[in-house]
Amino acid sequence: MGETRLPRHMFLWSMAIIYMFAFASLYVQIPGLYGNEGVLPVRLVEPRVDGSRPVLEQIHAHPSLLWLGPRLGLDLDAQQAMELLCLAGALLALGAALLEPLRDSLVFFCLWALYLSLCQVGQDFLRFQWDSLLLEAGFLTVLVAPLNLLRWRSAFRQHDAVTFWLVRWLLFRLTFGSGVAKLASHCPSWWGLTAVNHMFEAQGIPLPWSWFIQQLPDWYLKLGTVGLLVTEIAVPPLYFAPIRHLRLAAFYIQAVYQVKLMFVGNYGFLPFLSLALTFSLLDDDHISYWLGHGKKKSAKTWNQTIMSLVLLSVFAAIIYGTKVLFTLEMDWEAKTMTSKTAFTQQQFDNWLKLVTGPTIWVGVLSLTWEVVAAMLGCVCVRGCLWKLWGLVQWAVIVSAAVAVFAISVVPYSSMEQVYSSKILPEVRQAYSLVERYRLVSAYSLDNRVDGRSEVVLEGSMDKNTWTEIEFMYKPGNVGVAPPVVAPHQPRLDWQMSQAAQGLAEQSPWFTSLVHCLLQGKKDVVRLIQTDSAQYPFSQAPPVYLRASLYQYWFTQTAQDWSGPKEWWRRDYSEEFYPAVQLGDPTLEAMLNQHGLKETFPIQPSPDSPLAQALKQVRGHVQTLPGHLVLWSLLATVATIWLFKTLLSGVLGGRKAKPTPAEPKAKKAKAQPAAKNASASSLKAGRENSEESRRDADKSPKKRK
Repeated sequence: MGETRLPRHMFLWSMAIIYMFAFASLYVQIPGLYGNEGVLPVRLVEPRVDGSRPVLEQIHAHPSLLWLGPRLGLDLDAQQAMELLCLAGALLALGAALLEPLRDSLVFFCLWALYLSLCQVGQDFLRFQWDSLLLEAGFLTVLVAPLNLLRWRSAFRQHDAVTFWLVRWLLFRLTFGSGVAKLASHCPSWWGLTAVNHMFEAQGIPLPWSWFIQQLPDWYLKLGTVGLLVTEIAVPPLYFAPIRHLRLAAFYIQAVYQVKLMFVGNYGFLPFLSLALTFSLLDDDHISYWLGHGKKKSAKTWNQTIMSLVLLSVFAAIIYGTKVLFTLEMDWEAKTMTSKTAFTQQQFDNWLKLVTGPTIWVGVLSLTWEVVAAMLGCVCVRGCLWKLWGLVQWAVIVSAAVAVFAISVVPYSSMEQVYSSKILPEVRQAYSLVERYRLVSAYSLDNRVDGRSEVVLEGSMDKNTWTEIEFMYKPGNVGVAPPVVAPHQPRLDWQMSQAAQGLAEQSPWFTSLVHCLLQGKKDVVRLIQTDSAQYPFSQAPPVYLRASLYQYWFTQTAQDWSGPKEWWRRDYSEEFYPAVQLGDPTLEAMLNQHGLKETFPIQPSPDSPLAQALKQVRGHVQTLPGHLVLWSLLATVATIWLFKTLLSGVLGGRKAKPTPAEPKAKKAKAQPAAKNASASSLKAGRENSEESRRDADKSPKKRK
C-alpha cells in the first residue's frame, strides 16, 4: 500500500470533530440525565475515594476521572464534575480540530480518557454501540497520532502504516459484523428482504424526507435491502485486497453508504465516525488526485490493463453472486425487479462457520505484510543509530498493534460460537483484563427491524382527563413532522424507542423518569421540551402518569401527490406502565428494587469559583435545544476555518510577491560563464608547459 500521510491527517481531523460533537451533545443533557434531580443521578454510582488504596489500583477498579476531583482539591459535586469533563473534552477537541499541532497522541489520549470516564458512570444512556465504537476508534487514534507536543518528530515513521491498519481492521469488523448479524438474528424482515421497507419509519429518530423515501415502490426498497446486505457482507473483504483499485472501489462504496445514512436518519455522530474509518482505505496518491496534484496520466501498460480486468472480474463475480443468491429477476412488462433469498438459515450458518476463521487469517496475513514492510523501511535508512532507533520504535508499535488485534478477535469471533470456543485461553484472559476499558467491542448495527413501537406518556390531574406529553424529537403527535437533529444525540428519546421494544421492567430508568415528572423536576422536563409553552404541565406537575404502547407507521401518499397532512398513523397496542402517583406502592417498590430511592438528603451544591463558573456556562445553554447548540458550534468551526483559509491566502499572496526565481535565474546564467572560463583555462593549460598542466590538475574544477 502507498503512503498514507494525507489519509491519516483526514482521520485525525475527523476524530477531533466527532469528539467535539459527542462531548457537546452530552453536555447539554447532563442535568436532566445525571444531575442531582435527573433520571439517573450520577451521585448514586459515583466511585468513592479510598485513601488507603494506591491510585493505579483505584483507576483499574473504576476507570473514571470523576473520583480524582477530591484528590485534586476540586470542590465540585458529581454533576458539576461531569460537566467539567464534558467542557474540557469539547474545548480540547475544538482546539485539535482547528490547530494541527494539537492533533497529538497525548491530546487524543486525554479525549479518550475523558469519554471513557463519562461512559463508566453513564449507565443505560451511554451504552449505545456508537459509544463503544467511539471509544475503540479513539484508542486507535492515540496510536495513529504523532507525538508533536513532546517535540518527538522522527525523521521517519515507518510504523504509521501498522497503526493505521488497525483502523482498517476496525472498519472491517464494524461492517462485516453488522452485515452478518442481520441474517444471523433470524429477523423475518432481513430474510424477507423487507427491512429497508420499514427501516425509514422504524429508525430511532426519522428525518422529514424519510417519509418520502418510504413512498418508493416496494420492489425498489427490497432491492435496497439486497444492496445493503451486499455492501456489508461481500464488499468488506476487499479492504485487504492486494490490488489498490479494489480497495479504492470498496472505499467509494462504503463512503456513499455512510453519506446516505447521514441523509436518511438522525444517527448522531455514527455515520461521521464510520466515514472517518473509511479513510484507512485511501493513500496519498488518490487524495492528491482529488486535489488536482496527481501524477499525469500516462499510456496504459500491460500491468494496468491486467489490474483493470481483475477489478472488473471481481465486481462481475459479486454482481453475479448477488443475482443468484437473491434470485434477482427483471419483469420488463411491469418494469420492476423481483428478489428473494435463495438460501436457507442452515446454509447461512454453515457458511458463517466456514468463513469466520479465514477472515481472521486474512487479517493476520495483511497485518504481517504491513509489519514486514515497516521493518524493511526501518532497516533501509542510513546510519546505524537511525536503524536502531527505527527498529526500537517498530518493535514497540508492532507489539501494541498485535496485542490490539489479538484481543479484538475475541468479540469478533462471538458471532460464530464454534470458532469462538477455539480462541486461545491466554487471549481470552488478556481480553478480560482490558474489557472494562472498552478497547474492543462487537458490533451488530440494525440487526433487527420489527416495525415501530412507541411509548406514549400521558398525565392527568384527576385521573379522568388525560393529556399526552410530547417529546421534542421522538414521534408522538401524528401531525408533527419528524425533526432534523443530527449530529446531536438526544439520548432520552433514543432510549424511549429502545424501551418500546421490551417491557417496562427491562428499563429501570423509566420508573425514575415517571417519578421525576410527577415531582415536576425542571431539568428532566427540559429533556422533553426546552420550551415550557410546549409542555402541558409547566404550571403544575401532573398528579397521575401512565404510559401506553402504540404501533406507528408512516402515512401513504395522497392521490394528488401532495405533501402529508398527517405524517403518522398509529394504533393502540397495550398498557406499558400503569397509572401511578407520588407515594403509589407500585412506584415506590420499583424505585427501591432498582436502587433509585434516595437514602440520603441531597447536599447543597458547592460555592467555589469553579462551581460558579460552571453554573454561569450552564445558565447560557440550558434553555436552548441540543441540536441548536451543536449547529451553532459547527457553524463556529466552519467560520473559523473559512477565516483561516482566506487569511492564509492573503498572506501567501503577499509572500509570493518577491519572486525567488530571480536569483535562481542569475545563478543559472552564471553557470555557462563558469563553464566557458573553465574550458578556456583547460585549453590554455594544454598549450603551456607540463608544470602548468600540473597546476590545472590541482584546481577545484578538475578535482570535481
